[in-house]
Amino acid sequence: MREVMLIKLGEIVLKGLNRKNFEDKLVRTIKRRIAEHGEFRVINQQSTIYLIPQGETVDFARIEKTVGKIFGISRYARAAQCDKDLAAIKGTAVEYLGGVLSKMRTFKVESKRSDKKFSLKSPEISAAVGERILEAFPHLSVDVHNPEITVTVEVRDFGAYVRGDSLPGAGGIPVGTGGRAAVLISGGIDSPVAAWMLAKRGVELIAIHFASPPYTSLRAEQKVELLLRKVAEFAGKITMITVPFTEIQEDIKKNCAEDFFTVIMRRFMMRISEIIAKRYRCKALITGESLGQVASQTMDAIICTNDVAKMPIFRPLIGMDKDEIVEIARKIETFETSILPYEDCCTVFTPKHPRTKPVLSDIQREESKINCENLIRSAIEAIKITEILE
Repeated sequence: MREVMLIKLGEIVLKGLNRKNFEDKLVRTIKRRIAEHGEFRVINQQSTIYLIPQGETVDFARIEKTVGKIFGISRYARAAQCDKDLAAIKGTAVEYLGGVLSKMRTFKVESKRSDKKFSLKSPEISAAVGERILEAFPHLSVDVHNPEITVTVEVRDFGAYVRGDSLPGAGGIPVGTGGRAAVLISGGIDSPVAAWMLAKRGVELIAIHFASPPYTSLRAEQKVELLLRKVAEFAGKITMITVPFTEIQEDIKKNCAEDFFTVIMRRFMMRISEIIAKRYRCKALITGESLGQVASQTMDAIICTNDVAKMPIFRPLIGMDKDEIVEIARKIETFETSILPYEDCCTVFTPKHPRTKPVLSDIQREESKINCENLIRSAIEAIKITEILE
C-alpha cells in the first residue's frame, strides 16, 4: 500500500478535439506547482491525473493546499494504492481509513471498475468492502443516502485505489488556455476578484496599477502587490506594471470641469492600459466594474470609458452586487488585505457631485483642454515592472 493523490478533471472532459491541449497544459502546471514538494510521477489517464510520490517522505497536507488552487481541477483526494485483489482492497480500506472510520457513525461504499478484466462488478466490490468495514468497526452502520463518509474504491489499469471523500478543486480551465489579458488592479475589493474570475477561465494575467504619489503612499502599492500574490496562488506568475498617474490627475483637476473628473480619469487609464496591453500581447482588458456601484460605473459612464479603447473590455463583476463580490474575496483570501486603509488613485480628487449620466461630446470637449498624448507618453515612459511569483 502506498499513498498517492487522485486528481479529477472538470469541464476539460467536454473539450472534444481540443481536450488534449487542455490536459497537457494542466499536467505541466501541476508538475511545476508541486515541484517544490518533492519528486512525483504524474500520469494522466481516463479523466484522472495520478500524483505518485517517488520518495519516502511526502507532506500531502502541503500538496493539497497547492493542488486545491490550480484551475482545471474539479476534485482531488489522497488515496491508498494496492493490488487489484479483493483481499488487498478490503485490508487497505480498513488500514488506510481506519482512523477516520473509527470517528464516524455512518458510511457507504461506492466502487468504480474501469478495468473490466477485474472479476467482480462494482456492486459486488462495494458489498464485500462494506462487509469487511462493518466487521472491523461494529459501531458503524450503513447509510446510502446521507453517510458521514463515503469510502470509494476505484479499480483502474495501474492498480486499485481506496479513498475517503474527495475535496473540491478550483474548477475552471488551466491558466494559459484562454489567452492573455491585462487587468486594471486597484487596492479595492473588486479588481482582485475580477482578476481571479478571468484566470479561472484560463486567462493569463498582466496587472496594471496606477499610483499617484504623494497622494497615494508606498503602502498602497505594496497592498496591491499583496493582493496580486493571493491571486497568483491560483493564476500563476503575474507581471505587475505600475504607472505614475499624478501628473495626469493634477492636469485634469486644473483644466477640466470637476463633475467630469472621474470619467476622464478612467478614459486615461484605458488608453494607457491598452498601449501596455499591446506590448505584452494581450487580447483584452479586464476591470472590476459592477454596473451602478459608483458614479463611474453607470451605463452612460461606461459608454464614455469604452469610447477610447479598441480592445474588448471584460467586466466579470458587471451584474454582481457587493455581497456577492465580498463572498468571493473572502474565499480567495483577498478581502482582509483589500480593506486595509491605504487609498488608491481612484479616491484622489474625487468630485463632490460626479456626473452619473455623462455625454460623450461633453467629455471630449473637456479633454480637449489638456495635452493627452504628452501626458500618456510621459506616464508610459516612467512605468515600473514587478514580477509577482506564484
